[in-house]
Amino acid sequence: MANLELYELDGCPYCAKVVDKLDELDLDYESHMVPSAHSERDEVEEVSGQTGVPVLVDKENGVEGMPESDDIVEYLEETYGDGAA
Repeated sequence: MANLELYELDGCPYCAKVVDKLDELDLDYESHMVPSAHSERDEVEEVSGQTGVPVLVDKENGVEGMPESDDIVEYLEETYGDGAA
């Protein structure tokens, strides 16, 4: 099973930005497609406390539900990319 999980919405440009970074870094992840209606996004709300996507979960590194595409991309680069120690 993948260590990374991404809650995303098909056609979402912010989600695509995160997927592009995951692909660029050749990272395996489990995708969770969420419903288009915010009122039906119970699963992502449980994880992150909000209904927006994308949301990243990285249990191995203690990330329970990180929102905001820019923050996720930066986190992925620092943790798994050239910025990794």
